[in-house]
Amino acid sequence: MIENIKTVNDFNFKNKTAIVRVDFNVPINNNLIIDDTRIQYSLPTIRKIIHDHGKVVLISHFGRPKGIPSKIYSLRFMISYLSHQLKIPIKFSEYCIGSSVEKYVNELKNGEVLLLENIRFHKEEEEGNEKFAFQLAKLGDIYVNDAFGVSHRFHSSITIIPKFFKNKKCIGFLMKKEIQSLQKILGKGKKPITILLGGAKITSKISIIKNIIHLIDNILIGGGMAYPFIKVQGGKIGNSILEKYNEIEKILKNIIDLYQKQNQTNIHFPKDVVIADSFNNKANTKIVPIYSIPNGWKGLDIGPQSIKYFCDIIRKSKTILWNGPLGVFEFSNFSFGTKSIAKAIVNSTEKGAFSLVGGGDSIAALRMENYENKISYLSTGGGAMLECLKQTILPGIKAIIE
Repeated sequence: MIENIKTVNDFNFKNKTAIVRVDFNVPINNNLIIDDTRIQYSLPTIRKIIHDHGKVVLISHFGRPKGIPSKIYSLRFMISYLSHQLKIPIKFSEYCIGSSVEKYVNELKNGEVLLLENIRFHKEEEEGNEKFAFQLAKLGDIYVNDAFGVSHRFHSSITIIPKFFKNKKCIGFLMKKEIQSLQKILGKGKKPITILLGGAKITSKISIIKNIIHLIDNILIGGGMAYPFIKVQGGKIGNSILEKYNEIEKILKNIIDLYQKQNQTNIHFPKDVVIADSFNNKANTKIVPIYSIPNGWKGLDIGPQSIKYFCDIIRKSKTILWNGPLGVFEFSNFSFGTKSIAKAIVNSTEKGAFSLVGGGDSIAALRMENYENKISYLSTGGGAMLECLKQTILPGIKAIIE
């Protein structure tokens, strides 16, 4: 995928204006950034253009304002942060299109940066409006996509605007790292390759399992994802989460059949679980085999046998991807399984394995233990990463290649 796509290294930006689509949709509290990973990963792209004596127009979204301008979703809070990081003043436009922003761009000098207001203040962005994309395209000479986290979206600034740049379009360093990291998972990494899928949403990950089952050595399935699989194999799961089971029952049976025919890949499920009689941190608990959860009880974490079983597989792996927690890790009494898995992945990484972690909950679990800097690569896009694992070319990447 990366072989035939241009990056910012293929351009000299001197006297050129680069429109750089970034993903600055970061968590904040009282206008203070809680996690700046996405921004930090995009700074090298911006610095490269500045170093070339080019001009930078930054486009980003923030939150879900649904086409309505709002102070709550304004990107103004980014000005001082970016200025501090880049060590230059940052110009700001409260509009994304129109004569006033065009005037700002025309007045930009080499090495200067203009940040546009939240692109999603315009409903045309999420509609994929071509006229809107054309107005944006007028602002620059070269288009750069460095927003992996939204490159699975068919939005104007992602898939439509590149049409107006012919061969003057490319990806940034963040996008390049994301693609290269995922390629290490999809059959090109050192074996054994292990993918750990957790969380509650099984429907978004079924096609991933079907697509990668022949490429990797181990699939570990935990969290809420495990219970539909256990049920389809005849297990009793009590009141455990069961997302859209009636819709996916046949698909799950097909996956189990496919798995049984595959000699190279093993699908592994938890052996035991910590169950609770209600959904709260102080609920009564006990540990039971995952195939025999009593009625009225629900699985909220993997048990000690499961932790040892999964950790042993992770310890032997040379390439590891993790997406989704193994239990309700927000509750301290049900976080041990997820934390144990995080520690096992860190230990394997320290011994030379390549580890890729994506998805907000998985990264949040790493941060709880201060492990985020001990992973080979933190993906900046959970949804986009999952789409890549389905072995589909993301719309935002396809738009650069075409």
